[in-house]
Amino acid sequence: MNIETVRDYCLGLPLVTEDFPFDETTLTFRLLGKIFAVVDLDRPQWLTLKCDPERAIELREEHAEIEGAWHWNKKYWNQIDLSGSLPDALTERLIRHSYAEVARKLTRRERAEHPEVIAVAE
Repeated sequence: MNIETVRDYCLGLPLVTEDFPFDETTLTFRLLGKIFAVVDLDRPQWLTLKCDPERAIELREEHAEIEGAWHWNKKYWNQIDLSGSLPDALTERLIRHSYAEVARKLTRRERAEHPEVIAVAE
């Protein structure tokens, strides 16, 4: 999977926006303002995703392409080497998992206003 495919996939999820909040090269994808995926355009082979802490450890042990995210809280964030041999389907599942991790933290009101988010996150 490459950066363009990742971008298209992320933007295809409900209510996702993209921006550069930190600098001109750090592209973030957000669900209702909350970051769930990050790509540094200077290092586009790495995708940073939010992850359940226990699952994050399992993924790192199972896949050489997945490690704790550089400059992010490694308890909750993994980085994925897109130039490795991970199947695209697994990368897509990990993106959806990250999206779902953020969706779980939405307020009751946000969930009620945006049922399409909850449908994808389940």
